[in-house]
Amino acid sequence: MSVDIPYINWQKERLQSDPDGTALIWRDTLYTRGQLLNEVNRSLEALSGGNIEPGCIVAVVGDYSPSSIARFLALIERNCIVLPLMPTSPGWEKQVFRIAQVSQCLREGNESVTKIDIDHSEPTHPLVAELRKRQHAGLVLFSSGSSGQPKAILHDLEALLSPMRTDGRMMKALSFLLFDHIGGFQTLFHTLAHLGCLVVPQNRSASEVCRTIALHQVELLPTSPTFLNLLLLEEAHKIHDLSSLRLVTYGTEAMPERTLKKAISAMPLAKFKQTYGSSELGILRSRSAANDSLLVQVGGQGHEVKIVDGRLFIRASGAMMGYLNAESPFDEQGWFDTGDAVVEEGEYCRIIGRESDIINVGGQKVFPIEVEEVIAELPEVDQVTVMGETHLLLGQTVVAEVQTKTSLTNLEIKKRIQAHCRDRLQPFMIPSKVRKVAQTGVTERFKKVRANPHS
Repeated sequence: MSVDIPYINWQKERLQSDPDGTALIWRDTLYTRGQLLNEVNRSLEALSGGNIEPGCIVAVVGDYSPSSIARFLALIERNCIVLPLMPTSPGWEKQVFRIAQVSQCLREGNESVTKIDIDHSEPTHPLVAELRKRQHAGLVLFSSGSSGQPKAILHDLEALLSPMRTDGRMMKALSFLLFDHIGGFQTLFHTLAHLGCLVVPQNRSASEVCRTIALHQVELLPTSPTFLNLLLLEEAHKIHDLSSLRLVTYGTEAMPERTLKKAISAMPLAKFKQTYGSSELGILRSRSAANDSLLVQVGGQGHEVKIVDGRLFIRASGAMMGYLNAESPFDEQGWFDTGDAVVEEGEYCRIIGRESDIINVGGQKVFPIEVEEVIAELPEVDQVTVMGETHLLLGQTVVAEVQTKTSLTNLEIKKRIQAHCRDRLQPFMIPSKVRKVAQTGVTERFKKVRANPHS
C-alpha cells in the first residue's frame, strides 16, 4: 500500500481485512477487530459532538481499554494531538495539562468530553503550529521528571507510525509497558499494524503478569530488567506456565548479566532480545549478539548511530519535532545525545548506563551496574542498587542498597560485600556504605531508583 495514504486509513483497512480476529483481550474478555472498529466509529461521532476539532490537544486518561484505544485511533483520524496518560495524581495531571496546553480530556469510564479549565493565555507553541499546518496528528509524551520539570515531547504521528507499515509476524503481546510510555505506544501500534492481539493484565504485579501469560498463551513480553528480577525473586514463573512465550524484549535500563542468565533459565523456550529507544527518538531496530549476550546492535532503516567518547548519539527520521517547554536537544546536523554510556565491541556495543547515573569519586568514574554485577554474585544478595552520595572531600562516594532474605545484620552484609569487592573491583569502586533494605526502590515504569535521598 502507498505510503501517501494516511497511516490511520491504512491501519483501519488492515483491521477491516480480518474483522473476526481478536485484537484485544481486556480484563480477560476478547474483543475482535470488528468490535474495535465499531468503537472507533462511535468515538468519532462523540468527538464531533464534543466540538473536538483537528489540531486540538486532547488528553486520553486511562489504560489499554477498548474505549481508550478507540479514542486514540479516532483522535488520530481527526488529526488531533494526543496526550495519553495513565490515571495519576491530580497535581501531576494539572502540571502536564498546563505544559502541553491541553484543551479537552477523555477519561476511561466517562463517555463525555471534559473541557480543561486551565489558563491557555500563552501563545501557541511554534511546533504545534507547524504540526497543524501539516494537517497531521500528533503525540505528546512526558519525560519522567526525575530531575526538575518534566519535558513535553512532541511527535508528528505520521512520521512516527509510517515505519510500521511492514510485514511482520502476528503475535499475542502483553501490554506491560504503560499507556503513556514510548515502549507501550510501540507495543500497541506494532501489534495493531501486524494484526496481532494485545493482552492487558489486570495489574502489573509479577503474579498477575504470569497468570495472564499462562491463561491467554501470550507470545511476546516487552519488559524491563528490574521487573524480570522481581519475577524471579517471587518465583511466579514456577506457579504459572510461561511456555507460550516466544520472545522477551527488555530495555529502559542496563541489564545485569546475572538477571539475564536466570531469566533465560526460567523461560528456556523464549528468545531474549535487547531493545533500545527513547521518548524523543522512538524505538530503534536492534539485534542482540546472542540470546545470552548483552551486546547489541542498534540502528537500521531511518536511524543513524555514532559513538563519541563512549557516548551514544543517534539521528532518526522519526525523531520528535522537539520539546514544548525546553530548548531543542539536536545539534546542527540533527544528532541527538542520548546520554547513554556504551562500550564498543566490534560491530556491537554494550550499554552500561546513563551518564547522569555515573558516580564521580575523586575524579574517577564509577558505573553503577559494574559494581552491582559484582555484588550480585553473592548468594545472599537478592537485589542491589548502587548510587552516589555526596562526600565533602571526594565529591561523591559509592553506596549500595541491598535486598536479602538472610538474617544477616547490616554490618555483617556490609563486611561480606566489601570483602568480595576487594578481589574484583578497584578501591574507589568499593561501596563505602551499605544499607540493608526491605525492598530496593523501583519506579512505576519498573526501573531502578538511583536518586539518593541521603545526598
